[in-house]
Amino acid sequence: MTKTVFTAIVGCPNVGKSSLLNRILGSKVAIVTKKPQTTRTKITGVLTKGETQFVFTDTPGYHRPKNVLGQKMIRQIGEGISGMDACLFVTEPEGDIREAETELLNRLKKEKAPVVLAINKTDTVRDKEELMKKIIKLTSAYEFEAVVPVSAKTGENVDIIIEELEKLAFESPHFFPDDTLTDQPERVIAAELIREKILLLLDKEVPHGVAVSIEKMRDRPQTDLMDVEATIYCEKESHKGIIIGKKGDMLKRISTRARQDMEAFFGCRVNLQCWVKVKEDWRNREGLIHNFGLD
Repeated sequence: MTKTVFTAIVGCPNVGKSSLLNRILGSKVAIVTKKPQTTRTKITGVLTKGETQFVFTDTPGYHRPKNVLGQKMIRQIGEGISGMDACLFVTEPEGDIREAETELLNRLKKEKAPVVLAINKTDTVRDKEELMKKIIKLTSAYEFEAVVPVSAKTGENVDIIIEELEKLAFESPHFFPDDTLTDQPERVIAAELIREKILLLLDKEVPHGVAVSIEKMRDRPQTDLMDVEATIYCEKESHKGIIIGKKGDMLKRISTRARQDMEAFFGCRVNLQCWVKVKEDWRNREGLIHNFGLD
């Protein structure tokens, strides 16, 4: 008997949702940085374990939107929750419940979906009493199916999350081939790997005003080489100069690190060429958001 469970991973920005998804899958399908709103769109990850297939949807962090792109990100969270068999609510181990978390929990109550609470980053906790206080606060606010302290960094208790979600699986054929890891097209993965390096290497506002478009992605016949051409779009001419860097040094660093990750993911050599162009205020322009595949 085969079973499936569709699970939305939800929570505030920077609590480790994408890191947890990557740890569960045992492979990197979602980019990870310490900057908020790294994840812009829904990302599907698939794990088939025995007769059960776990289909995860990693959603953008729940936040107060400041532009049209932000509004679309929040809409995607609602779409990600709707119709799911379960939700994995990810939070940090210390401090009060954030206002945005309260809003998100109220939204989950309306959906009446079973929710497993994953308290991430337990490897950072020095005082276990603080962790217990956080658990008490959260379980007083919502009736969770299970509470799992977990570390995406070390992998601690990730197997327990799988066990708890398996209890919510239903009898059905598997919706993806058993060796599927993600439904993300290769072009999207390549673009996200480039954007991740920009987020990691640049500070302040510049990285959040960046979008990446893959213009060309083609295998060279009778070789193990893939040609990838990408355009990095930013919002200001001054940002373009920062991304390119002195004598092109920053763009070279971005391209080199992205190429290395692409080669690891795609299992072949990659010839990556990147260009930088300016599209002013693109995060508030519906047409450009659509063109970049962010709606």
